[in-house]
Formats: sequence, C-alpha cells, structure tokens
Amino acid sequence: MADPKGFLTTPREEWPRRPVAERVRDWDEVLVPGALLPVIGGQADRCMDCGVPFCHDACPLGNLIPEWNELVSREDWRAAAERLHATNNFPEFTGRLCPAPCETGCVLAINQPAVTIKNVECAIADRAWEEGFAPPAPPDRLSGRTVAVIGSGPAGLAAAQQLTRAGHTVAVYERDDRVGGLMRYGIPGFKMEKHHLERRLAQMRAEGTKFRTSTTVGRDVDAEELRARYDAVVIATGAAAWRELPVPGRELAGIHQAMEYLPLANRVCEGDLESSPLSAAGRHVVIIGGGDTGADCLGTVVREGAATVTQLDIYARPGTSRDEDEEPWPTYPKVYRMSAAHEEAGALRLAPGAEAEVDARVFAASTLRFAGDAEGRVCRLDLVEVDSRRRAVAGTERSLRTDLVLLALGFSGPDRGDGLIARLGLETERRGTIARDAGFATNVPGVFAAGDAARGQSLIVWAIAEGRAVAAAVDGHLTGGETRLPAPVGPYDRPMAV
Repeated sequence: MADPKGFLTTPREEWPRRPVAERVRDWDEVLVPGALLPVIGGQADRCMDCGVPFCHDACPLGNLIPEWNELVSREDWRAAAERLHATNNFPEFTGRLCPAPCETGCVLAINQPAVTIKNVECAIADRAWEEGFAPPAPPDRLSGRTVAVIGSGPAGLAAAQQLTRAGHTVAVYERDDRVGGLMRYGIPGFKMEKHHLERRLAQMRAEGTKFRTSTTVGRDVDAEELRARYDAVVIATGAAAWRELPVPGRELAGIHQAMEYLPLANRVCEGDLESSPLSAAGRHVVIIGGGDTGADCLGTVVREGAATVTQLDIYARPGTSRDEDEEPWPTYPKVYRMSAAHEEAGALRLAPGAEAEVDARVFAASTLRFAGDAEGRVCRLDLVEVDSRRRAVAGTERSLRTDLVLLALGFSGPDRGDGLIARLGLETERRGTIARDAGFATNVPGVFAAGDAARGQSLIVWAIAEGRAVAAAVDGHLTGGETRLPAPVGPYDRPMAV
C-alpha cells in the first residue's frame, strides 16, 4: 500500500474525454491523448490494499489489482506490466472496452467512488507497449500437437495465444477478411482504435500463431475434415445470431440490424469503402435497444451526420446510485450511465424525441409498429410507454419520424448459417448455445467450445477468461491430463449476483 491515506485525501479522477465538437469530427478514441499519466499515480494510491480484495472476484480474470496499483504508485511500470499480463492477455482491450465490474466490486465503492481500476489497467498496458515490456513470447520447444481455433474474437485469440505459448501449433480460422471478430468490425474506432488490435496480432504472429482469414469453417472448409486434420478444435465463433423484432412493418426497407450497419462504418474507416451504403448522413434515425451495441450505433450515427437520432430502451431509467436492497455491493448495479455517445447526442441536441436534452434515450419504451411510405420505406415508428412488467401504459402511445431504424437487441447464440454445428453434430442448449461439460469439451471428442458461442452474450473479460480456461483444458487433453496453463473460470461460473 503506497499511500495509506490515499483513498481519504485523493478524489477519484477519470481519464478526460476530448470536447464533443472536436471528437465527433473524427473516428479517433474519445479520450484526451496523454491526459491519463499525470493523474494515474495518485489514482493508484487510492487503492486500499484490502485484506479481502473483492475486485479479484468481480473480475473473472482474477486480475491482481492491488498489486499492480501499488507498482504503478511506485512507477515500477515493468513489474506492473508483468503482474497485469500474468492474468490478462489483452489488457489494452479490456482497459478500453470492459464496463469494469472490478470497480463495482471495489471495497472503497461501499461508501466512496471506486478506484479507477480500468484507467490504471489501460495506463499500464499502453506504457508496456511504449517501453517494450510486451515482447513476443514464443515457446522454447514445440509439442508436435496441432490445434484449430475457429473465431478470432477475444476468446479465440486468448485461447490461441495461450496454446501457442504452451508449444502447440495453432491456426486461427476467421470468416472475415481481417482478424479480430467484433473488435474489428463491431467496435467503432472511437472506443478502440484498431492499431491496438494490430499490435497484439503482430505479437501473436511473431510467437507462431497462424491466421487463416476469409475462411468460413462449415462452408469454405469442411468441418469434419478440419477436425480430422487437427489434434484438437476450439470453437469460439461468438454469439452472432441477432435477436429480431417481430412487429408489424418489420419488412419495410430502411430497418437494419446493428451488425449489418456497424461493420460497414468500420470498413469505411479501414479504407475499404468510400462511404457506407447504410450511412445515417442527413437521416432521422431510431435505435432500438439500450445496451452497448446501441450506444456504438449512436456514436457512429452522430459521426456520420444524422439529422436526428433517438435511442429506445425498454427498461425504466435507473437511479443514479445503487439500490442496496435489490443490488447490494459488490454486485454490478443497474445505475444510470452516460456513455460518450450519449453525451455527444445530447450536447448536439440531436434527439428531439428523448425525455431530456442531455441524453438521446427514451426509457420504458416499446415499439408497437413501423409505418412505411408509398415506396415501401419506413417513415414512422409508433411506440408506447411500458411498466416494469413491459405492459403497455394506456394513453402513452406516440410516434417518431424515422427513415433509418437500427435494431440493437442483443444476440441469442452462435450463427447456424455456416453449418458448423450441424456438420459436426454438436449438441446445443435450449437457448441455442453450444453444450459442453465441466472441462469445456463438447459431445464431439477433441472439440471444445468457449466464449459467447457457449456461454451466451457476455463481456469481453468473460470471453478472455474463457479463452484462457479452454486453453488449459485443451492443453491437458493434448498432454495426457496435466497442464501448467491457468484456468480462471469454469464453464458454469457466472458473475456475482443476488
């Protein structure tokens, strides 16, 4: 504990965002470059070095948070980077994209603002790259065993890196033309610039991991042939089966899934397209869904120059503080949070249909129907206010003008369109996810499943934790039951909840 009184004398200070008027003109990260390091030492000092650090349990990776907070306070960046990478393959990803359940589990958060754990993590990760503290770590010798990893999201990449470093020959199969899964084409650059991903992929290639892009297993490569070619197969394809909205008018033109819209905007940033065919420029946009994907759509819509944009959330607006009876510490509470995208839409006054000028959201709202014009394009959305049981409240129906609707309703499980699950004969759970046993193994010998494809839609920290854990299971399978690889979670573990 570097400063025993740090949590008493130093207030919480977060990484500041760039001014709205500046950041909406580009696709760079919204945070002020270089503004974190001057304050991060004092923020690390706020860590109490608790006897029982609940932040460990709140994070599925088991990050050694008090240890690297103390090392940052002492400015021992090399040791901090070693402790951080001991539990997390990709801290620069989680430091930008994770909603930080570790902070809600922080003991200080019982009665004060939590330690800025996520910011400290990001500072360590970035400093590690700047100072050369994250060199490739190829294995000393090869095992002679081969593994195919299907999917290059955070779960697949974590599994691949762990298995490569253990000495196995690993090939990652990705259906898109570039590696990264949702981090590549789902996450906008203003949340995480792609050079962070490219830098880590270069490290993995230097370690020996092979990547096969533009290859859909089940269509371009026969799944059974792949299974016969490798000693083990890890399925980490994510939960790409999006949820639908079965209401009248859904068939109208101008209504699209978020994951039809976001990849096109990302491809513009990659230089593949001059402009997106679904660009929101000059259009009246409604986003249905109040989660992170909806917020990603919102920030993208703002940058494309929408005329108006409103986001619909079926849940009531939560309070600004934790309900100690319903969601006691250290569980992750449902509280009102303002993302950078919400701040932007509010500051630019782009949401005339929202409840407050400072936000773009309409809470407790359910879509009744879409109406179209003479050409069959959507022109109006009818909504109604709902109660806590999602029942319509009489007399609250109203309409929003719209010519572009984006559905951000989440995902139900892995995509079945490639035939992978059917071709291998994989058993699935009732909700559509891939079934597996306590060792991450499917019903097919030598085939394992990890990440959202088996767990269901979850957080990036859970995906990385599952990737590390399935790597340990596969390593044990290939070496006869023994492994030195860490397994931070089991397939049936779940976040802390009441």
